[in-house]
Amino acid sequence: MTIKILPARLANQIAAGEVVERPASVVKELVENSLDSGATRIDIDIEKGGAKLIRVRDNGKGIPKDELQLALSRHATSKIHTLDDLEAIMSLGFRGEALASISSVARLTLTSRPATQEQAWSAYAEGRDMAVKLKPAAHPIGTTLEVLDLFFNTPARRKFLRTEKTEFNHIDELLKRIALSRFDVSINLKHNGKLIRQYRAAKNDAQMEKRIAAVCGAPFVRHMLKIELEHNDLKLHGWITTPEGARAQSDLQYCYVNGRMMKDKLINHAIRQSYETSLAPEQYAAYVLFIEIDPHQVDVNVHPAKHEVRFHQARLVHDFIYQALSDALVQAKSIEAPAASTSAFSHFEAEAKPAASELDNATDANRRQENETHTVSESLIQAVESIPAYPGRSDYQPNRDSDYSSKSNRRDEGVAEANPRNEWASSSTPQRNSTKPGARVPEKAPSAEEVRVYQELMQTPDLPASVTDNDLEQAVERDDAINDVVIERVGKAIAMADPTYVLVKAEPCCALVSLRRAEFYRLFAQLDPKAEPLKMQPLLVPLSLKVTDQQRELAEAHVDLLLAFGIDIKVRNKQTLMVMGVPSPLRQQNLQLLIDEMLSYLATLEQQDISQSRLSLWLTKKVLQVKSSYTLSESVQILGNLEQLYDGKLPLSDPKFVRPVDFTATIAAFSS
Repeated sequence: MTIKILPARLANQIAAGEVVERPASVVKELVENSLDSGATRIDIDIEKGGAKLIRVRDNGKGIPKDELQLALSRHATSKIHTLDDLEAIMSLGFRGEALASISSVARLTLTSRPATQEQAWSAYAEGRDMAVKLKPAAHPIGTTLEVLDLFFNTPARRKFLRTEKTEFNHIDELLKRIALSRFDVSINLKHNGKLIRQYRAAKNDAQMEKRIAAVCGAPFVRHMLKIELEHNDLKLHGWITTPEGARAQSDLQYCYVNGRMMKDKLINHAIRQSYETSLAPEQYAAYVLFIEIDPHQVDVNVHPAKHEVRFHQARLVHDFIYQALSDALVQAKSIEAPAASTSAFSHFEAEAKPAASELDNATDANRRQENETHTVSESLIQAVESIPAYPGRSDYQPNRDSDYSSKSNRRDEGVAEANPRNEWASSSTPQRNSTKPGARVPEKAPSAEEVRVYQELMQTPDLPASVTDNDLEQAVERDDAINDVVIERVGKAIAMADPTYVLVKAEPCCALVSLRRAEFYRLFAQLDPKAEPLKMQPLLVPLSLKVTDQQRELAEAHVDLLLAFGIDIKVRNKQTLMVMGVPSPLRQQNLQLLIDEMLSYLATLEQQDISQSRLSLWLTKKVLQVKSSYTLSESVQILGNLEQLYDGKLPLSDPKFVRPVDFTATIAAFSS
């Protein structure tokens, strides 16, 4: 066959097959042109689902008379002129095919008036011969595009259109996406003369939330989180929902790259991966996300309808999105989850009444915690202020694999001393001059204040709720002999002797280690800034906190103290503080409650009593969360962590941490 150049009309109709899929495709191209023209108001009139009429009117900058005919020509555009422009596209349209393609399969009228003209002009073209006719018209500043009888000259395409309702629903969904991308533009949609949608321009957060609610529904707004993160030329902002806002279908997933609507596989995979541990397989995340990137780092010239993009650094973009959303969900979990019982002396509340089992006590305590307003009785406050201090901390990162919802099934361990035999109470406390890399322990003996705080602890016994005074007296009589044995070293974990105690090989004999007590020492090591300040980790979403004047003054006065703990607080105004970052051990806590209680606690102290030591004890008490049972592998990990944190100098003289085991009675039984 002879090679020939296609006629212009046929070439445009072929292009129309790529660009004009259905009436919604026409609306998309025309509305995007209006946005590129700087319009702040766009009115869309639809008749019979778009098959009969599509009219788009805007108040943009308009098109001069001598460019109207050129605007309907193929590959005519004002948006790019050079290859450099193509490599850094910021406009929504750029190919110059839309109007020519539409006019090849419909009757198109373009009426426009720029501010520099007193007279508006109209250009008319239809698919038969595509000859453009100009005539004067009455029109305000801006442009109106009217598309009549879509696919009138291509019956094969027209018969593939769906019902009027279906085609209009596609247009409606398209305009929802556009409405979310440009909050500053008013958009009105009519169908068959009836006003269906009216999106008013949003100028503040409240108005933006109204538009989001109008598009996504009230449940989305109720569960949404606002996120904002920036790294070099890459920025992510928008709204995502917590797992409670998940949906049974993927109908509320809106993503934009440099303002362009996008359905990109890489972006969708990163978002889906960030939610994979939070949602069931049949659930879908809901989000409205905006990605802003250097236009040189993204290629938008990939798909004829511009639905896809190609990132030059795809892995960077993927990991950035995944990390941002994952961190936001972790923070949301810690804020929304019911605050677990954080008092290290929760056993004292249970002593007054018998408990059927330890699990029942934990459940009752958590139920009380959920029903109360997070207040603590005076007697309990006096008890928790007597928490034992043990020096040392490390850069060890806590295990974050456990889900936040399991916190409500944990209970705290009593950590007070009943026996004064401890390294802090003894004048022979060994010095911990560590040379091991990563070990962060004090290089001097505890201060007088720390010793005084610790000695207050001695006056408060630590008893599980299921143990009575008589039980204790009998146990002390039986254990007098074995208690004289001093454990010099703790070795390998052998077996679980109880859900919370592990049997270990020790010198000079076997011993039991309290894993709850070990959890306390491990957490305290992470929250002690004595050796050097704790490392602050910025929050993905800074926390806004309403405070009293006294709390604000305390935050301003003790900036250095808080920074030593890795807590970065900025004063926004007289009533608001912004929490910018916290150390790793606090990231999964209910920061809104924790920071408020911390400032209230500092307010109860005299100026001379405010110190790193007291705040370390208080934070440890508030954050401490222990399990009702442990596995052998968990006990091995905990003991290994303690060895690293304290450079092998464990608190072996603490009878609440480790006790020798007496096998005398068992051996005697073999001989009987």
